[in-house]
Amino acid sequence: MDLRKADDAVARRIRAMVERVSYLKANDLYFYNLPATDLRGGARSVVNGREMTIFASYSYLGLIGHPRINAAAKAAVDRYGTGTHGVRTLAGSLAIHNELEETIAAFKHREAAVTYSSGYVTNLTVISTLMGRGDYVLSDKINHASIVDGCLMSGAEFRRFRHNDMEDLEHRLQQVPSDSAKLVIADAVFSMDGDIIDLPKLVALCRKYDAWLMIDEAHSTGVLGKTGRGIEEHFDMVGSVDILMGTLSKTIPSVGGYVAVNRDIATYLRHASRGYIFSAALPPAQAAAANEAFKVILDEPWRVEKLNANTRQFITGLKSAGFDTLLTETAIVPVICGDDEKAFTMTRLCQHNDIFVLPVVSPAVPQGLARLRATVIATHEPDEIDHAIEVITRAGKEIGIVD
Repeated sequence: MDLRKADDAVARRIRAMVERVSYLKANDLYFYNLPATDLRGGARSVVNGREMTIFASYSYLGLIGHPRINAAAKAAVDRYGTGTHGVRTLAGSLAIHNELEETIAAFKHREAAVTYSSGYVTNLTVISTLMGRGDYVLSDKINHASIVDGCLMSGAEFRRFRHNDMEDLEHRLQQVPSDSAKLVIADAVFSMDGDIIDLPKLVALCRKYDAWLMIDEAHSTGVLGKTGRGIEEHFDMVGSVDILMGTLSKTIPSVGGYVAVNRDIATYLRHASRGYIFSAALPPAQAAAANEAFKVILDEPWRVEKLNANTRQFITGLKSAGFDTLLTETAIVPVICGDDEKAFTMTRLCQHNDIFVLPVVSPAVPQGLARLRATVIATHEPDEIDHAIEVITRAGKEIGIVD
């Protein structure tokens, strides 16, 4: 179809996006999909040909390029090659897949784990496999898009409760028929705001109303808890969540997703979830890298301690400068800019001073809450954090966000 002539809804949506991107590029305000040539785990990287200090990394513990993890990946290629022979159910299961799942289960204090090809696929397939028509799914209003899509795909009655509002959740639970299956699902650490779900109250409500509980730990593994095991360790509530979901592509420097569960749920998912049955197995190198990464986290506890110290320094410095960082207390630090244009301009000013941050704008966040979504990692040094605060503050003053 010739988009120049077409005038249906699809063509209009495409043209609107192309025009928006073209405008941003023409005004030096486009910062997405920039090529990086050096991502070895440190706080600095070469992005789009410029060396910058990275404040946009998901590698919270700085494990990308860790020699033990690299060595494990290389050894897996030597042993298995670069791929598998198919899906896990048929010819695709390797010993390293089983070892990885055993490692995850032990790390999360669960009987079993099931791995998938991505975090997005994990949420999509697990929610839609567990829940169906006639069931109810109750989801925090700002949960990740993969959770929302999994809820919609399940066909269950989909209800949202106000963000981290346990009174509203209880009201929603009271509206669900008592004999209906129900699943409550929330991020542990919210990916745009950086705040933490109120797990103690969430667990209490799920027990009171006989609901299953699923928590997405994409941004809490390696971040929360004394040893980085996540939200249950953070609240000293190990074993309180029915389904712990996580990714292998953030703190864990690989690719894929997983759920840590009891043996019965694992057996059910291996034989019923489409994302497991009909999707190719993780490449051996990626499975081996993830497997070793969980072990490194436990062997190098200084990384979690350093991340916590860096997080406190960054948030305190930005708040002292007058920025609104919402309710974050984690490595995800939103720097509220207001309208989309200010967020893009703030990003340009920061990147031109070699601080790599990225803007998050509508519709990913509500109108008027566009932001820099800065992230802290364990390999930042105190002087690098102070410099980033200085650059962000200078930019904020230039465009009138802070005084």
